[in-house]
Amino acid sequence: MKEVVQLAEGWSLGHDGSALPAQVPGCVHTDLLAAGVIEDPCTGLNENEVAWVGRRTWTYSRSVDAAHTTAGRHERTDLVFDGLDTAAVITLGGRELGRTRNMHRAHRFDVTGLHGGLHVEFTSAYDEADSVRTTIGERPNVYPEPFQYIRKTACGFGWDWGPTLVTAGIWRPVRLERWSTARLAQVRPLVTLADGTGRVEVRIDVERTGQGADHYLEVRASLGGVRARGRVDGTRGVLTLEVSDPQLWWPRGYGEQPLYDLEVTLVDTGDGSAERPLDSWHRRIGFRTIGLDRSADDIGTGFTLVVNGARIFARGVNWIPDDVFPSRVTPERYRTRLTQAADANVDLVRVWGGGIYEDSAFYDVCDELGLMVWQDFLFACAAYPEEQPLRGEVEAEASDNVVRLMPHPSLVLWNGNNENLWGFRDWGWEPALKSDSWGEGYYLGLLPRVVAELDPTRPYTAGSPWSGSWDHHPNDPDHGTHHSWEVWNRQDYAEYRASVPRFVAEFGWQAPPALATLRRALPGERLAPDSPGMLHHQKAEDGNGKLNRGVARHFPLPEGDFDRWHYLTQLVQARAVAAGIEHWRSHWPVCAGTVVWQLNDCWPVTSWAAVDGDGRLKPLHHELRRVYADRLLTVQPGDDGPTLAVINQAAEPWRATVTLRRFRADGTVLAERVLDLTVAPRTVDRRPVPPELVPDAASAKEFLVADEGELRAPYFPVTDKDFAYPAPEYDVTVSSSVGAGEGSLDVVVTAHTLVRDLLLQPDRLGTSAVCDTGLRTLLPGERIRLAVRGAEETGANAVRAALFCVEPA
Repeated sequence: MKEVVQLAEGWSLGHDGSALPAQVPGCVHTDLLAAGVIEDPCTGLNENEVAWVGRRTWTYSRSVDAAHTTAGRHERTDLVFDGLDTAAVITLGGRELGRTRNMHRAHRFDVTGLHGGLHVEFTSAYDEADSVRTTIGERPNVYPEPFQYIRKTACGFGWDWGPTLVTAGIWRPVRLERWSTARLAQVRPLVTLADGTGRVEVRIDVERTGQGADHYLEVRASLGGVRARGRVDGTRGVLTLEVSDPQLWWPRGYGEQPLYDLEVTLVDTGDGSAERPLDSWHRRIGFRTIGLDRSADDIGTGFTLVVNGARIFARGVNWIPDDVFPSRVTPERYRTRLTQAADANVDLVRVWGGGIYEDSAFYDVCDELGLMVWQDFLFACAAYPEEQPLRGEVEAEASDNVVRLMPHPSLVLWNGNNENLWGFRDWGWEPALKSDSWGEGYYLGLLPRVVAELDPTRPYTAGSPWSGSWDHHPNDPDHGTHHSWEVWNRQDYAEYRASVPRFVAEFGWQAPPALATLRRALPGERLAPDSPGMLHHQKAEDGNGKLNRGVARHFPLPEGDFDRWHYLTQLVQARAVAAGIEHWRSHWPVCAGTVVWQLNDCWPVTSWAAVDGDGRLKPLHHELRRVYADRLLTVQPGDDGPTLAVINQAAEPWRATVTLRRFRADGTVLAERVLDLTVAPRTVDRRPVPPELVPDAASAKEFLVADEGELRAPYFPVTDKDFAYPAPEYDVTVSSSVGAGEGSLDVVVTAHTLVRDLLLQPDRLGTSAVCDTGLRTLLPGERIRLAVRGAEETGANAVRAALFCVEPA
């Protein structure tokens, strides 16, 4: 049987003539940080002080003993790197093994009989990119960094939410594999489902040694008690397993996520001796069908995911690398972050094209939690050359990752790129490029061919946004996928309601991270919106200007009150995203999904994320949990008056009793009506609000509330700064939560007036404190209980200081 020896220990990093201890997997920055050579680049202004790291050559070294590569009972020893970042020369015992230039693929070298010093020398990514650019010519992109000339994480060169930290290193595991006769070079399980039978066609590619060329090889597989075996002809074999009435894998909210263990073994049966197992492979798979309905209709062209025959409104979030140094992301961290997504009622995660193909642990958790994965190929916001040496690397990278990821049932869609087709048409690239290649051949040629050849069980789309063909504008909201960025960049969030795209694959609104995150990341700084650290940790063009304009459209902009500014910017972020989702969900099935930009951050920064760089939840996360729930109430404004939308994405009918009440600002009820409704599964009931319940906008003193059980949908016909809010009055009582552990509090707030968008910021009570509740609007006389865990400050005064709400202008 093949033997594996991990090479995680004994590495050193050369630095100024000395050898520093190195961690593998890791990167230069983390090793320099551990050695005290650099300060944490994610705190203060330290990013600027480490720019030199990305412009140097770095060498990782360790020794490889002869015993490692000449084990007597094996014919062959391979040195396998799962990830090298990025342009590297590998030598062993003074012999060059090879050169690499792609962070996103594995590399394998025959090192049989070799030993001595193993050295991996990394050229600066800037030097590699400049060399390629000199050879193939200039191409445009949206940032002044050369990321499109090297197959490396694009956002490591800086983005509008991320720092410029250009890494190098052995960022994924490295090992020796010792084997004889043959090994499994590639296993591709094609999983299909038809007429109640699950079918797995296992396609095998085998690599043989010279001595193993004529051996009779057999491949055997087992799945759910079913077994199959087949001959390997030359270097390839195919066998099929069928499972009757398998349990179906469903997205979360639609059913369970049963997984089946698929075991594959390569066996040598052929020289007259006893059978010998040579290699094995194991993955968990799931049975489900996946389709993408892009049918034309009276409006345009749809874009609806269909799983096991069920049409899905996708409740999605965009995912970026969870750390500026991806090698630091552990399986436990993946689970924490993706559980946070599931807790927000998310059912789809889009792995964005400027990042990485995530570790297998990411997709394992998605399989278990029922989180559908939309996987971008790694192209974003740039014109990508199609000439060599890049073209060959792109094809090899795509093939590697399609094969690696295709066993995961959570993976439902391959996507060619992020915004490049749109950029070609709208961002001035088309006339500048003239006859130069820019990536179209990848997105409309190479990549769909790779998917069709290797993973024909899943749909592919050329890009996001993409209307399906050049017959329509790439970002046409009536066709395919749409990115809605005009609102954040130039408009009020109310403008999300101006259109109903078929599928909103990106939209979002910024806000700063939690206060405790800011204090850790900006130690000693007197926080202000424009303080040096705050501005440095705001990477968006005119980011603070857009934040302030977003607040000022609804509230007086606070002057000299950072706490108030912080609350209002987080409030507006939550409201903005909720406004878009409520509107678009209310128009299902015309709109078939929203994918919020973004779930997570890679460092402490003001950004569009719902979970900040330290893992703390913004109010947006709680709001996503509300607006992505199976059942949602919303009151939508319209030219003919407000509309009540009762949205039922559950599998059962919703027998709803909706109470509509029209109030004065002082809490007086002016009109009331109870509606008894039955909303069919996966449908929306839309109806006009009865005229007597429509608030008088001219008075600026009336509002509407729709309630159904725990669900509430307030509707104010004017902006907050124009509404006649009373001064908020409420009582706060604090008690220890019995049996819930130290620092666990029950906070009860009793409202005496209208209290709109009450928020407790738990990190003000302790750096690890969390609260189970986000923004809540209370009517006079109502009471709410907030559960806080992990508090260090437990007094009533501290709790009251952590509470915020809307106040009169």
